[in-house]
Amino acid sequence: MSNEIIEGYLLIDGELVESESGKWATAINPANEAVIGRAADGSRADVARAVDAASRAWPAWAERTGEERGEILRKFGDRLAERAEEISRIEVLDSGNTYKPTLMSIHDTVRSLRYYAGLAHSIKGETIPSTNRHLHMTVLEPYGVVGRIAAFNHPAMFSAARTASALVAGNTVVVKPPETSPLSVLMMGEIAREVFPRGVFNIVNGSGTEVGDALVRHPDVKRLALIGSVSTGRVIQRSAAEVAVKHVTLELGGKNPMIVFPDVDLDAVAESAVQGMNFTWQGQSCGSNSRLLIHEEIYEAVLAKVVERVAAIRLGDPMSPDTGMGPINSRRSLDHVLSFFDPAETAGARLMKGGKRPAGAQFERGFWVEPTVYADVTPGMRLWRDEVFGPILSVSKWRSVDEAVALANDTDYGLSAAIWTRDINHALNTAKRLRAGSIFINGSNTHFLGVPWGGFKNSGIDREEGVEELYSYLETKVINVLL
Repeated sequence: MSNEIIEGYLLIDGELVESESGKWATAINPANEAVIGRAADGSRADVARAVDAASRAWPAWAERTGEERGEILRKFGDRLAERAEEISRIEVLDSGNTYKPTLMSIHDTVRSLRYYAGLAHSIKGETIPSTNRHLHMTVLEPYGVVGRIAAFNHPAMFSAARTASALVAGNTVVVKPPETSPLSVLMMGEIAREVFPRGVFNIVNGSGTEVGDALVRHPDVKRLALIGSVSTGRVIQRSAAEVAVKHVTLELGGKNPMIVFPDVDLDAVAESAVQGMNFTWQGQSCGSNSRLLIHEEIYEAVLAKVVERVAAIRLGDPMSPDTGMGPINSRRSLDHVLSFFDPAETAGARLMKGGKRPAGAQFERGFWVEPTVYADVTPGMRLWRDEVFGPILSVSKWRSVDEAVALANDTDYGLSAAIWTRDINHALNTAKRLRAGSIFINGSNTHFLGVPWGGFKNSGIDREEGVEELYSYLETKVINVLL
């Protein structure tokens, strides 16, 4: 497949089509910058066509029973499972992610589709005993057309798993894939075309400034969802508010702390710190525990074990089962990661591992950077405050619990946090004081089926995953019967 030129088309009104403009975007393999294919490059006109198709398809889709919609989602999941290896290979070539985790993400997508299909019958309203002589009830109804903007770290999963709840609730969707890695999503459109009624599931690839903006601003799209950066989330909020009152869900960035007490198993902590940092995904995960806060009694010991494990991560061909980390997703993202190595930004921190592009002919082309660990990072440093979205772990020490909590909360982000201790009182009391949406005790950065995920502060609005996500795609209508 690596020598094949892959073509990806838009999915609009049940048809795989070129963009109205006839433009194509070149797909580049981040590992070597080789051209691997092309993707139809959509425009505002294509968004308008897709939203129109979704609007026309919505009444009939909403009229289906929840069981019928759930069965179609299960069929979609079954077909994805059948082509999981093919879609994963395309995504690896297009994104730089390694093969094994990518394949796992496709299987997780199938599980999510089946999970939401099973929740179809849980959609229910209430009766309210407000007055004795009247009957008051609520019914839940879909918004209509939902816009979903997917991030580049998990293109196919975010485009399918994160639309399942909207679809089973009776909405139709228009998905915008990440412009740097759209091919797996466009390939997935082949399956959606065969499974869903016309117009129910639409995919329009293109730039954020054109396709993304057109989707956000379309007056018939009242419900929007984004997984992305804080800056992008703010742009979407502003743009949406300029045209209409819209319900916008944002799952944004993180600068997530992992607090380590001195009573822990040092090897288990080091293993979890490296795993939770998501070096497997090049650190390109909003949930990565990118700030490691270790008690001063065990600081150097844990740091040494972490550095040893990071040094063992093997860079190389993302398709190889022996590769532990692939390239950064794009040139723009690589430049952002490399900017954190500026001596002016890191003065006072100890570079323990990495901090540069890897050596060797294999890495002369492509968007490569070494997995990196900085020690003695302080709150005034950019390494502490800004989301890298790359493979850089910042390590610091603490003395008192109050200091650890203050350090952990000293950021504009609040997506997740981890606590490692054998003392359940320390664990629960610390968890209560942390300003983050998901807390892990003696673990880190894991998504569990059915468990909500989302952040405090600038890390987002609302929750995805779980029943909460399903209900976020429904509006409440009150019916009052005057007896």
